[in-house]
Amino acid sequence: MARDNTPIQVVWLKRDLRTVDHRPLVEAARCGPVLVLYVYEPSLIYSPEFHAAHLIFINESLAELDRALGSLGGSLVRKVGEIPQVFAALHREQPIHAIWSHQETGSDLTYSRDKRLAVWCRENAVPWTEFPQNGVKRCLHNRNGWATGWARRMSETALEAPHAMTFVHSIRSDGKITPADFELAEPLGKPGAQRGGETAAWHTLDDFLTVRGVAYRKAMSSPVSAWESCSRLSPHLAWGTISLRAVWQQTVARIGEMRASGAAVDPRWFGSLRSFEGRLRWHCHFMQKLEDEPAIEFRNFSRACDGLREESMNTERFSAWQRGETGYPMVDACMRAVLATGWINFRMRAMLASFSAYHLWQHWREPAVFLGRHFLDFEPGIHFSQFQMQSGTTGINTIRIYSPIKQATDQDPDGIFIRQWIPELARVPVCWLAEPHKIPPLLQKEIGCVIGRDYPAPVVDHLTAYREAKQRIHLARGGDLARTEAWRIQEKHGSRKSGLQQEKKRQQKVKAQSERVQGELF
Repeated sequence: MARDNTPIQVVWLKRDLRTVDHRPLVEAARCGPVLVLYVYEPSLIYSPEFHAAHLIFINESLAELDRALGSLGGSLVRKVGEIPQVFAALHREQPIHAIWSHQETGSDLTYSRDKRLAVWCRENAVPWTEFPQNGVKRCLHNRNGWATGWARRMSETALEAPHAMTFVHSIRSDGKITPADFELAEPLGKPGAQRGGETAAWHTLDDFLTVRGVAYRKAMSSPVSAWESCSRLSPHLAWGTISLRAVWQQTVARIGEMRASGAAVDPRWFGSLRSFEGRLRWHCHFMQKLEDEPAIEFRNFSRACDGLREESMNTERFSAWQRGETGYPMVDACMRAVLATGWINFRMRAMLASFSAYHLWQHWREPAVFLGRHFLDFEPGIHFSQFQMQSGTTGINTIRIYSPIKQATDQDPDGIFIRQWIPELARVPVCWLAEPHKIPPLLQKEIGCVIGRDYPAPVVDHLTAYREAKQRIHLARGGDLARTEAWRIQEKHGSRKSGLQQEKKRQQKVKAQSERVQGELF
């Protein structure tokens, strides 16, 4: 077949699997025949943070996107291979006039891949234009004014989906690739995982803003109520089936709509949606940390924490944590929920990370990779920043050591969540449910839950582990190096408003945080 020499515009989809508010798609459509491309990259699919459930969510989203392109007379082209080899092959088949994509604040794998593509583009004189799709700013010199820039970007008009496009029809698609094609473990994914696609994303947002979100501010902490009261938009934001800007604008519009309506409005709505609006900004705040310092995917924020836990891996305890068999019901129930659904609310994520870091005294990297693989909404910038924060290695944040016993009594007082995910504890009276290992032996036999047989004994003693962890982290957070690192980290990554009036307070806060450890038993 003769080579088609018509130059084409390639829209490269990554974590932006949508048509609404998709600037690369809109800009490419103005410039000529468009090839909308998704690449199944083996290096990413076989990476330790990737799960079959991710690929299922991606394929569900791609299927809907393909239908949307079909209504415009085109289709999605899927390829299997590494970047830039896929682009080199396309360029040989038909000349690429330009590549259009969104910026991505991803893992080292995606960062290195993008750098390789940039080299290929320069060598082949192919322009590659990347657009921001959230509030993260590239080449940021300091955090002064960051919040203002974020608000300005969120206020820009969200783009409608293209109404007409000219498509490239000469390029063959490799078709849908499934987890079984890659021989991934658990090819059926997670039975309780959310579904992908733009329609699901917009339905989830509308349901949250009009029905489920009324108690968000109060109900987000408990795993009993969080499943319904949290937005549940995190997988859609992570894979880009809806844009952060669209979510923010719809949230602001909903607040305005309720204020303008003459009808009585449940006052809880305003506090809940304002709280949610703030968390949308936090979303980008944490991603900005990885954008500014990619090494935090692998090494401690604070170099004063180097050597703190790196050599202390206990494979038996780590394996028990991974399986949800630590002997602490709240920890185990949360882990089992994650393994089955790919989601748990933020406070319970913090507890899982804290338990691994303090009770088990594990270095954060391997636990973070494990949960990254099992979180359907794995977002590298948020995930690694948060895991280090909950592990006490940022050098500037208050140390929070979560008590799995207190979390059980506070967040699941009736044992609903624990019994749901740990059926072997179904007959345990609620007064023993947070610490079933303290049930008298005769009662254990009577209720059919013998600790060590039907449910594991605790892998560590809670109070002993807490005291030892507090002492160890106190030593790491003291000294000149810790203080120097705290100043450096706060200057580079700390949240702050611009202006000299904030500087004095900020300096005082950093000094106080570097000089003491506030071990809080949550």
